Amino acid sequence: MTIIHNLGFPRIGKKRELKSMLEAYWKKNETEEALLETGRNLRAEHYAYQNDIDLLPAGDFSFYDQVLDMSFLLGNIPSRIKKAGGDLLDQYFRLARGRGVNDTGNATFFAGEMTKWFDTNYHYIVPEFTKDTEFSLNAQNLLDRIKEARQHNGNVKPVIIGPLTYLFLGKSKDDTNKLDLLEKLVPVYKALLKEMASRNIEWVQIDEPALVTELNASWREAYQSTYHALADSGVKLLLTTYFGGLDADNLELATCLPVDGIHYDAVRGKENLSDFLAKTPSNKVISLGVIDGRNVWKTDLNALLDWLEPIYNNNKDRLWLAPSCSLLHTPYDLSFEEKIDPEIKSWLAFAVQKLDELKTIKFALQYGRETVKKALDANKAACDLRRSSKKVHNEAVKKRTEAVLQQEFSRQNPYHVRIEKQRAVLNLPDFPTTTIGSFPQTSDIRTARRDFKKGLITEAEYNETMQDSIRYCVERQEEIGIDVFVHGEAERNDMVEYFGERLDGYVFSGYGWVQSYGSRCVKPPIIFGDIARPLPMTVEWSVFAQNLTKKPMKAMLTGPVTILNWSFVRDDQPRRETCYQLAFALQDEVKDLEKAGLKIIQIDEPALREGLPLHQSEWDEYLNWAVKSFRISTCQAADETQIHTHMCYSEFNDIIQEIADLDADVITIETSRSDMELLDAFDDFAYPNDIGPGVYDIHSPNIPEIKSMKNLMDKACEKIPAERLWINPDCGLKTRKWDEVIPSLKNMVTVASLLREARNNKAA
Repeated sequence: MTIIHNLGFPRIGKKRELKSMLEAYWKKNETEEALLETGRNLRAEHYAYQNDIDLLPAGDFSFYDQVLDMSFLLGNIPSRIKKAGGDLLDQYFRLARGRGVNDTGNATFFAGEMTKWFDTNYHYIVPEFTKDTEFSLNAQNLLDRIKEARQHNGNVKPVIIGPLTYLFLGKSKDDTNKLDLLEKLVPVYKALLKEMASRNIEWVQIDEPALVTELNASWREAYQSTYHALADSGVKLLLTTYFGGLDADNLELATCLPVDGIHYDAVRGKENLSDFLAKTPSNKVISLGVIDGRNVWKTDLNALLDWLEPIYNNNKDRLWLAPSCSLLHTPYDLSFEEKIDPEIKSWLAFAVQKLDELKTIKFALQYGRETVKKALDANKAACDLRRSSKKVHNEAVKKRTEAVLQQEFSRQNPYHVRIEKQRAVLNLPDFPTTTIGSFPQTSDIRTARRDFKKGLITEAEYNETMQDSIRYCVERQEEIGIDVFVHGEAERNDMVEYFGERLDGYVFSGYGWVQSYGSRCVKPPIIFGDIARPLPMTVEWSVFAQNLTKKPMKAMLTGPVTILNWSFVRDDQPRRETCYQLAFALQDEVKDLEKAGLKIIQIDEPALREGLPLHQSEWDEYLNWAVKSFRISTCQAADETQIHTHMCYSEFNDIIQEIADLDADVITIETSRSDMELLDAFDDFAYPNDIGPGVYDIHSPNIPEIKSMKNLMDKACEKIPAERLWINPDCGLKTRKWDEVIPSLKNMVTVASLLREARNNKAA
């Protein structure tokens, strides 16, 4: 009998109930009990959707992120958080956000550093390690979740992050070798597993996605010693890998570890699947991730069965099936979507539908295809229609991108020539100040957008509200003394969705939300066909804003790589071809903005690093087309037009040359939570262009002090020549409130004044 199981389910609820409750709780409009009750209700709903799954995951739900949960389960809470007191939930949010619910308005704490979960757009709070780090088991929350799940399904599979991946994801705050902490960490994991064994848990899903990265000998040896130490814990371990296949070394390692089963991502790692099957000992369970947990396309079930049936026939007694990874990365339920083109909707599958696909495959394998013929025939019809649909293919777009390989894309002159022309045109002071793009999305903005979509107000009324919001942003920037303005992006629901709505080849869901972190949810648009830009997308708003001020207004675009990586992308052609199509569409927009008189254009690429393959041997190919895509977007801009780009929560050291190859005139990056550590990349690399290291952590409600921002800029001045430094927040201000933003930006402008004064005094 083939067992089907799930690695994790979306947490936010079908109508983002978790988001609403979290934000109400943080504002003290709801109680802790109300928050916990919302969590219980959501989990009960999620269990019901998974009722036909043979092994129900428990512990996959989180109020912020699962890595932060693991830090608290392991007792790894930074001393600055512990010293503030409060209960564990308050400490939990304090580490996540820099402020607990019960902190006073003046109480501020450094939130944990945030970065991307492998190659996804999901963020996690980075575990912190020092030589003094101690671990202690605090498993009650997980044990309660197990008990709760058992009330819905007797067969429960707890989900935890494995010890090596936990260390892999963390950061040493001193010179501690993370692997040296295993001596303290492994006994806590062993105690946790024994605790679950005492509760008659049979299987534990222990996630080790670090195994799909390239590990050195020390890490591989650590896997051996760690899992041998955990082997007699009294439970069966399902070692779970995902987000890619296993290279030769890690495949040999994983299949030899003393675990009872191994989950393998057969969607992204299909090319190495035969080696995995051949090397996995016959006494181990083989779990194959056969349904894509990262995208929204319907699985071609007949094609899947064609290659899966022989595997099933040879491994009937030990074959498990699952999605490739947690369904956290997909929307909740397609059945809520009423406005998607019915033809395109027939090609899609969200989390609930993916579990249905899994059940269909199980029945087809165990009882024959004829038992699920109706489902298989409907699936085939949808897949065939998608392949032949005229909605997907645009020959004019394809012809434009065919010549990409034969062209070089670069600005007319190099940076050192351009920057002198730009300085003459813009006449900016030393340490120019700017923001990343968005300003607070107030309730008035959100209400107007909702009412316009519902037809309750006219387009003219909607536009008037947006113009009022832009005017307010410009006035505030004038008062604060910002040097380069932005219009605030009031008209934009999301930095990717906004552009997708104005491009051919996109379709949009109404409820296709996925969690980015905490209460932050995004609704990725869906690229189903060839991309074209029928009309200008941003020019009207940018021109309106520029006419309100004599200061330079920065036009804001989202870059092609980020639009690609933050969308659900078509899987019927190489990703690079879709990215080139996006790049040409943005090239047209840049030309139109320039014609309209905009002198500064920012093309954000926060997801550039996110798209890196997890195997470094595959980086060059990705970076080649990613950099080329950005340069396609900018290559026709005049020397006098200053091109900015922005990246957040990315490690730059190992791709610093490629970032320089983008040849943006100014790059702004996140450095506040990492205490300018990201600028260490410039110790051995002479970054040639202007750079704005973020000094204001916008993911925390805290108002940064002048002293702290000044200290960060002083560190930046040690790495980058002062004449090439800008001052800015680390990301957009969309999620913040005006009463937080205004004093924070005033402090930032004060820092710029202090730096200018110090530089002038030094020159004198």
